[in-house]
Amino acid sequence: MAVGFRFEHFHLDPDNRRLTRAGEPVELNARYLDALTLLVRDPGQLVSKDRFMAEVWRGIPVTDEALTQCIRMLRRQLGDEAASPRFIETVPKHGYRFIAAVETSGKETAPAVPQPWPALPGRWDEAALTAGFGILGGGIAGLIGGLIYGFAGASHPQAGIGATSALLVLLCVTLLLSTVGGAGVSIGIATANALSAHPWRWSIAGGAAGGFVIGTAGKLLGLDAFSLLLGQSPGDITGGLEGALLGGGVGLGCWLAHRGGSTPRFRSAAVLGGLCGGAAGLIASLTGGRLLAGSLVLLAEQFPNSRLRLDQIGGLLGETGFGPLSLALSATLEGTLFGACTVGAIALARRERQD
Repeated sequence: MAVGFRFEHFHLDPDNRRLTRAGEPVELNARYLDALTLLVRDPGQLVSKDRFMAEVWRGIPVTDEALTQCIRMLRRQLGDEAASPRFIETVPKHGYRFIAAVETSGKETAPAVPQPWPALPGRWDEAALTAGFGILGGGIAGLIGGLIYGFAGASHPQAGIGATSALLVLLCVTLLLSTVGGAGVSIGIATANALSAHPWRWSIAGGAAGGFVIGTAGKLLGLDAFSLLLGQSPGDITGGLEGALLGGGVGLGCWLAHRGGSTPRFRSAAVLGGLCGGAAGLIASLTGGRLLAGSLVLLAEQFPNSRLRLDQIGGLLGETGFGPLSLALSATLEGTLFGACTVGAIALARRERQD
């Protein structure tokens, strides 16, 4: 039989995730409902802040303000007041207790023995949301970058290919590669968080690992495809090392954005992600690596019949062709876009989870 709790005009049904007042539903988000259930299960007993963090937030690092806001919302929905409480009493510096009389209906099963490892279903559910939003962020970065490179490539169309075709080809290629890269990096970060008892601490390693795997696999497949179809390898296009650098930069942005414990705002997370991603792109370029634009230029140089030209980017910087300054600037731009969109999207996933 399902267990229910009655206090005054309220009925709390934890199994069906519902709180009603005189039969009318009371709106509470999932985490606040968990907090109320924790209080009501042990009426008159102190529930410490540490217990809230362990059983309601499940190891996700949050500030005391998050718990304060939770209790404030519960009081508002219950019609309670902190100064003269009828339901939730504050025990300063220790926690809270539920002071109203509670009637229990049904038979409650014995609580599960607390485990030192975080509850995997909840953690993996959050990991899936993080990965999904990260993939979306990578796709948005690819869309923006693809438009930039597409218009650059279309500004001087070559014989046999129109401006619109050049724009669409570069847009599709950039969108595809950035989305795949976003998948590898965000899945790496999400997996590291799900497996760690200290979320975000291993974001840098997870992002770097995901970027390395995707970069290495993409390079191997790309080189093999060109060798098989055209009988010629394009050379040192972007690969695992560049992917690891960029993924590590995104992971660093995630760690910095979530370091305070509270849910970061999209704008601040995007700024941190952009700075870290841009720095990673610049480092990749300065150490001899190539990101997307550099790889495209290398491909065009290796295949004489190629009609791809990004020389106009170099022209804006006073270079003849696509020189070292163009390589560094394009890599920084790509890293900034990728980091800002991916870290910002992951921050939105976190906010979505808490709401």
